[in-house]
Amino acid sequence: MAEKGGSHALATNRRAFSSFNVLERHEAGVCLLGSEVKSIRAGGLDFRDAWVDHRAGELFVVGLRIAPYSHANTQNHSENRDRKLLLHRREIDRLAGKVSERGLTIIPLKAYFKNGKVKLEIGLGRGRKVHDAREKIRRREMDRETEQELRRRR
Repeated sequence: MAEKGGSHALATNRRAFSSFNVLERHEAGVCLLGSEVKSIRAGGLDFRDAWVDHRAGELFVVGLRIAPYSHANTQNHSENRDRKLLLHRREIDRLAGKVSERGLTIIPLKAYFKNGKVKLEIGLGRGRKVHDAREKIRRREMDRETEQELRRRR
């Protein structure tokens, strides 16, 4: 699915939207190896349990699984290595300051190609309580039922 600006969505982190209230969104580049990019193009990206860590003034995405590329030689990449995110210094400092607040975390939301480069959309989010998530599901089901009833009456 092609989007404006020459970007093409690769994967989305659906779990993040159900577990977190996303307050802000940012675009970040990712330091990748060639075999990782080829594997991502083949659909080998998995966001399960991925999050962003702030270490020594840099941001790293942790738990992002990129499957080994099937046609790579013996020097294939490791699946679960931490990958550095590329942002401007002031963006990193601002995000790190907000993460130090209670209950905020940085989570990867979406991966996409933009002008031939892999980009991650990261979000600053606050964890949802269990009752909030249940309420959201309940509202969605009620909306679906009313929509079905309206279709039935037409």
